[in-house]
Amino acid sequence: MSDKQYTEDIKPGLFEPAKMDLEATEKISKPSLSYWQDAWLVLRKNKAAVFSAFILILVTLLAAFAPLLSSKEYDAQNISHASLPPKVQALENISFLGFDGTKTDNGVTTDVYEQKGVDTYYWFGTDSLGRDLWTRVWMGTRVSLYIAFLAALIDMVIGVAYGGISGYYGGRVDNLMQRFIEILTGIPNLVIVILMILVLKPGILSITIAIALTGWISMSRVVRGQFLKYKNMEFVLASKTLGLEDRKIISKHLIPNVSGVIIINTMFSIPSAIFFEAFLSFIGLGLQEPNTSLGVLVEDGYKSMQIHPHILLFPAIVISIIMICFNLLADGFRDAFDPKMRD
Repeated sequence: MSDKQYTEDIKPGLFEPAKMDLEATEKISKPSLSYWQDAWLVLRKNKAAVFSAFILILVTLLAAFAPLLSSKEYDAQNISHASLPPKVQALENISFLGFDGTKTDNGVTTDVYEQKGVDTYYWFGTDSLGRDLWTRVWMGTRVSLYIAFLAALIDMVIGVAYGGISGYYGGRVDNLMQRFIEILTGIPNLVIVILMILVLKPGILSITIAIALTGWISMSRVVRGQFLKYKNMEFVLASKTLGLEDRKIISKHLIPNVSGVIIINTMFSIPSAIFFEAFLSFIGLGLQEPNTSLGVLVEDGYKSMQIHPHILLFPAIVISIIMICFNLLADGFRDAFDPKMRD
């Protein structure tokens, strides 16, 4: 190609600058999100956490209202109806589900309700004293959830206040407060519970006091570490320079910045409290008959596990579901509130 033809192919319009819409290029396509909005979006994407939250809401509603569906009291005894297997109206004709009121012994299947002449349906069966397990399981779930949420509240209030004061002021205050925590840590929880039982009767009050005395220690240590991390940052130093009071610095600047960690630890403390109550009731240091909780029901079902497994089965399933769902939900909160845990 000659130079003349090459020159003719080059048109002046090719060298004009491109027309750009500066407003369009500077425009932010996505809306700005706050810390809480961003955490909520991440939590919603965690299917296991969302499903666990739904199951926990369902269990809570059942604990609140399911006893009302039965006309039987949780502590009403009827020896003639003792150890009946589960029987549900709509499911009694489907034998493989196990809600037909039959019992198989040495290959022989017997309709226990017909054998005892019982015309009442017990959805979860009855225990060895003829008490309705449906009512007892959900009443026990109510008590266990009450203890768990009470422990979480105590954990959050006392632990955040104690750890925040210790971490913020530091020095001699921090030293004295941490030595006191070390003394409490050296006393096992079981010893504290036994001491409470010696002073008080076994029950919700003694368990609550035992949790209140030592349950907040791990939360206080986590909050103290976060306060030590944030108290020397620029925004806190600027607030001090402007003369803001210490309590306002803690409440308006430090606690909001560690709120994610507080929520995560609170969520993990709930299943721990449920297990603690179940363990105490199982070894006989928790609630006493005729009161009920999931730990009491598991301990009662353990005695006749081989002969009447349904007495153990239903409270064990409920407590397992609660423990698993709370742990999955806590994992979801951890991923949502801690950017380092995200993919």
